[in-house]
This record gives sequence, structure tokens and C-alpha cells, in this order.
Amino acid sequence: MNGPISSAITLAVGVVGAGLALLRWLRVAQREHYLPGSASRFASRWWAAGRVNPALAVLAVGCLCGGVFVTPVALASALVICVGPWGLGIRGSSSPLVWTPRLRLLAGVAAVAAGVVVGAVAIAGLRPAAVGACLVAAVMPLLVDGALVATRPVERRRLQPYLKSARIKLAAARPTVVAITGSYGKTSTKGYVAHLVSASRTVVPTPRSFNNQAGLATAINQHLTPGTEVFIAEMGTYGRGEIAELCRLVPPHISVITAIGPVHLERMGSEENIAAAKAEILAPAPVVVLNTDHRLLADLADRAQVDGKKVWRCSARGPADVVVEEQGEDLIAHLGGGHPAVSVRGVHAAPTNVACAIAVALELGVPAATVADRLPSLPVTEHRQAVTQGRNGQAIVDDTYNSNPAGARAALRLLGQLASSDGAKRVVVTPGMIELGHRQGPENASFAREAAQMATHLVIVGQTNAAALLKGSRDGAAEVVRARSRTEAVAWVAANTGPGDAVLYENDLPDHFP
Repeated sequence: MNGPISSAITLAVGVVGAGLALLRWLRVAQREHYLPGSASRFASRWWAAGRVNPALAVLAVGCLCGGVFVTPVALASALVICVGPWGLGIRGSSSPLVWTPRLRLLAGVAAVAAGVVVGAVAIAGLRPAAVGACLVAAVMPLLVDGALVATRPVERRRLQPYLKSARIKLAAARPTVVAITGSYGKTSTKGYVAHLVSASRTVVPTPRSFNNQAGLATAINQHLTPGTEVFIAEMGTYGRGEIAELCRLVPPHISVITAIGPVHLERMGSEENIAAAKAEILAPAPVVVLNTDHRLLADLADRAQVDGKKVWRCSARGPADVVVEEQGEDLIAHLGGGHPAVSVRGVHAAPTNVACAIAVALELGVPAATVADRLPSLPVTEHRQAVTQGRNGQAIVDDTYNSNPAGARAALRLLGQLASSDGAKRVVVTPGMIELGHRQGPENASFAREAAQMATHLVIVGQTNAAALLKGSRDGAAEVVRARSRTEAVAWVAANTGPGDAVLYENDLPDHFP
């Protein structure tokens, strides 16, 4: 049972299992923006998801322990690692593995670490090496996370030439910099500002969600040109100090915080911590624009004013410098300064995002009349409450890039407006919201409760938030449909909806989520 042949076979399968596990968890690390701890965090989620994976996890651990005494038993552990966690593919479909220089470095460091562990125990013989290979396969998420920590200094050094080039280019162009952050609404507000200002100024916004240091440097190096008058920089953060670092790269003249909410609460712990991290954007700017409907941002506005900054307070209910209210399907914009209110029909946008954009435009000298003229043609941000028509004639609300409770409720209201009659189907397709920390379960249950009360069908995708969504859905009359993947959910929609029906795709998780 413990002969050299069985040990050699176990070693070979263990090495294969370790290699497959390395590819699997490298893909997760890449999709999670190379954040240390992400591989282990997702490993715990996957092995606990559903019914099959917990059973496989118990089998793998049990066989690994048994392999210490009977080597071939460890073989079963390695076989489990080769195929598990079940459902987490190696190549991926919605989030495929991309062999960038950073990923190749990460793979090399993790592979060397795995080889060192196996080599160390191989000194004691073939049998310990076989068990060691199986152990390495099992703990590969930890090795990948260790490699993420080890390679961070290298990546910082690699980035320096691009940062230097970006600083030189920004200094040469000397645009007015508008920096925008917030728990949500950053990208939409950036698009609104660019739209309102571009009629009278030359504007360059950062593309898509290029909101970290590498993204900002890339945006400047590739898109900023001489003569640019306004540069709009979206800034994201996962913790303290990151936005301050971005502001050193791109010092803002006008800083905007669109919202504070539970997005990234899992990483930051509290909304107060989130607000403190976002508030770093205010320090270097003489002018600040804040959505003061949130108490923490109202407090920041008062403190900024005491510090001598010019403050634009924005609100969806007032009083404030710029107020944008929702009245049915209309947005009513009060521009302040004695200007008449502007009524805008058919624009599906968060009122406070629009208010912040108006404040920035007015601060940049755009005439109020020009702002009013351009409000009806505000751009629809891709995958954020974008309304299209499906192949079968149904109305589709694409809100797949949203993962915050306020936006989800707004999308539900929009869904209700689009169904053509009382008899029409109103379908909500969702995997739920993520990164909400201790509020994730309650927020998803609350959303499912509201969805099940206004929709006719609730399609729950995947396992990540299934329990909370099912719990909330019990309080409504909607028919609940389970789908293993978004592809399966889309197929159900195509087969079961048609003209007059309305479908909301609320959030979408890439396939490295269970």
C-alpha cells in the first residue's frame, strides 16, 4: 500500500492537482484585481457552496489526513482538487484567464513556492513528497495569496515609469482636474459631467472604470492631449490611503463625492470608514461637490466649509445649492442662483448624480442655459439602468454593473414603469449584491422582498446570495425560478417573455463567483 509505485502515482497526481489548482486560483486573483487574500476568500466561499462542494471538501481533508498513514489514500484528495471546487472552471467564460506579465510573474512565484514545499519534504523520501504534493494542491489558495504579497513591490517598481510619464504629460497639458469618487455613481456622474461641459470646453474623461493608479496613468498617457481644458478622473478605493495616493498623481481642482453606501463594506467594516477613505479626495481641492443627502457627506460639507473650501451641496430633496428631484418619470432640476427649474422627461438617472454633475458644470463656468439645454440628452451609462428591447419584443433593463441597494431599488421602480399592462410579466433576474459585509444577507433579503412584491417572476442566479434571496422572496407573490448561471437565466427569459413584458437584469457576477 505504501510502496514506491503507489507513492510515485500519488506524487504525479498531486503535482497535476497542484497545477490545476494554481491555474484556478490565479484566475480568481486576476479577476479580483490581485488583492492579497482574494484567493483564500473565494476558496472558502466555493468549498462551502451548494451540497456537492462541502462534501468534496470533507473528503479531501479526510483523505489528506489518511494519506499520512496510507499513501494511496492521499491520491483521492489530489483527485478532488483536480476537479474541485465543482463549478469553478479553470479557463472561465465571463472572466477568462489572461496571461499578462503580472500574471506570469505571480504564477512563477507561486509555482516556486509550491516546488520548495514539495522539495523540502522530498528529502525524507518519495512517500513524504507524494503527500506533500497533495497538501500543496489543497493549500494552493494560500500560496497564491502569499505570491500576491511577495510580488507587490515588483509591480510598484514596474509602474513607476508610467506614473512618471503621466505626471509629465499632465503638467504639460495643465487641465482643470475634476476628481470623482463615491460608493456608487462615480462612472455615471463622470459621464454626465463630460456631457454637460463638452459643449463649451475640451474634456477628457477617464475611460470606463480606469479608477486606480495604473488606470489613471494609462488614461493620461493614452488620452490626454495638449489643449485639454478639463480632465475628469474617476477614483476608486478599497481602503485608507489609496485615494490620497491617486490625488498625488492627479491633484484635483474640484473634488466630488457622489454617495456613501455599503458597497465594499466587507473590506472596510463600516460606512464611517468608507466615508473617511473617500474624504481623502477633498484635501487637495479648493472646491468640493457633495451629495449632502447622506449624513456623513453633510458633515464633510460643513467641515470643508470651515476649512475655507468652496462647497457645492447637492440633494434630491433640498435645501441645497443644486437640487434634482424625481417627480414620476420626470427629473426637476433646480440650478440655484435664481435660474428657473428645468423639467426633464425620460432620463433614467439617480437625481443626486445629476445634481453633482450640474454643480461641477456651473463651477466650470458652463452657462445655466447650456446646462438646461443638455440635460435631456444625458448619456446612458453602459449596463446601468440602460433600457433596450429584447429579441422577443420585451423591454430589457440592463443594470448588470450595479451592486448597491439604492440603485437596485431605483431599477425596480423603472421596471414597474416599463411593463405595458397589468397582465404583463415583470421579471427580475439577479445573483444579488456582494461586498456588503454584515449587511449582505439582510440587504439581499430586503431587495428580494421588494422584487417579489412588484414582479411576477424572480430568477435567482447562482449560489452566492441564494439563501438570502429565497428568504426575502417568501413575502411576495412572484414565482421564483432558480438558474445555475446567467446563461441559463437568459435562456429562461427568452423562452418565457415577449412583447409587453419587462425584464430587469440586476447585477451580474462573473463566473469566478459561486
